[in-house]
Amino acid sequence: MREDAKAFRRSRVRMPLLAVIAFAAATRITAAAQDVAFQVDPQQSNVSFTLGDVLHTVRGTFHLKQGFLRLDTASSKLTGEIVVDAKSGESGSGMRDRKMHREVLESDRYPEITFHPDRVEGAVSLHGKSSVRVHGIFTIHGSDHELTVPAEVEMASDHWSATLRFAVPYVNWGMKNPSTLFLRVSESVDIDLAAAGTVASP
Repeated sequence: MREDAKAFRRSRVRMPLLAVIAFAAATRITAAAQDVAFQVDPQQSNVSFTLGDVLHTVRGTFHLKQGFLRLDTASSKLTGEIVVDAKSGESGSGMRDRKMHREVLESDRYPEITFHPDRVEGAVSLHGKSSVRVHGIFTIHGSDHELTVPAEVEMASDHWSATLRFAVPYVNWGMKNPSTLFLRVSESVDIDLAAAGTVASP
């Protein structure tokens, strides 16, 4: 009888403790499973491209117009869009840039380049750095293309930054190769996107 009483008292002590632990765990799960909103600041972001040819490497930039993303940390669902001004592309050569806009991008007809993500592969840490892959639809020259892009993300309490690098096989995607008889360029262009902005947890 004495041992039974001791066991009963121990169980009464453990029960509140277990309840506290369970409540704390549930609170952490609820806090983790939330939407996080990413506002892109065009002034802190830039888009650059690299195109190789037989003589030298062509480098240039585009202006990021706007962007907004929302991440569901529980399901890894990512929504929103990033919009680039296609007409802003420049490489430092007026003749080359006119050819790019007139014959390759047709930027008067297709003035925007967009990326609409739909999910993140990997976990995004709400504090510190994360290496993930972002899947979505990349739209250029009026056509949609499925794309999975590696991304390095860094998060703080109120701001974020990310770098993404991927290749655009523009010839395979239906755009004209600007090569001439004496100048041959690659049929794929490398894109580097460095984005940054503010973060909020609704």
